[in-house]
Amino acid sequence: MVTIRMARGGSKKRPFYKIVVTDSRKPRDSGYIERLGFFNPRAKGQEVRLELKQDRIDHWIAQGAQLSTRVNTLLKDAAKTAAAA
Repeated sequence: MVTIRMARGGSKKRPFYKIVVTDSRKPRDSGYIERLGFFNPRAKGQEVRLELKQDRIDHWIAQGAQLSTRVNTLLKDAAKTAAAA
């Protein structure tokens, strides 16, 4: 099954996550099919916290990709902030 989930990057105690499409049987940080954005939980000031390619996410969901719990939460939060702006 194809899953949209986060792959961890960054250094120790400074996480940075790529939002990727991957086979659910692969390990978290192994290869992926396509990168759909990133999430920086430690963003401060003018740094971008979340960036998503919404058109590609919609494409993969239409193809049957499942969202991880955390990515689903991030998408809902992004939709709320976009509606408020």
